[in-house]
Amino acid sequence: MMTSIRAVIADRMITVPAPRNLPDGTEVLLTIDTDIPDNDGPMAPEEIARVLARMEKIEPFDWTPEERATADAWEKKVNEYSIANMDKGMEDVFP
Repeated sequence: MMTSIRAVIADRMITVPAPRNLPDGTEVLLTIDTDIPDNDGPMAPEEIARVLARMEKIEPFDWTPEERATADAWEKKVNEYSIANMDKGMEDVFP
């Protein structure tokens, strides 16, 4: 028997009012029907070919020396900050 149930999504939670004819403790299976394909399995050969063809069209990203220097300096600054602050918050975990 297939029963459709309307649900409400709020604060990333799904609230589902139970049908009156289902007693407490009844196990149900809720299926959310979306247009998102099932990506759990391996890609089909046609999809692999399509992705590879698109990848061939991607142009390489070339940095100017100035852009590379700016990016390297920013990465260094972020790494230094992360290392200097990695202990913060740990006091609560390991008093």
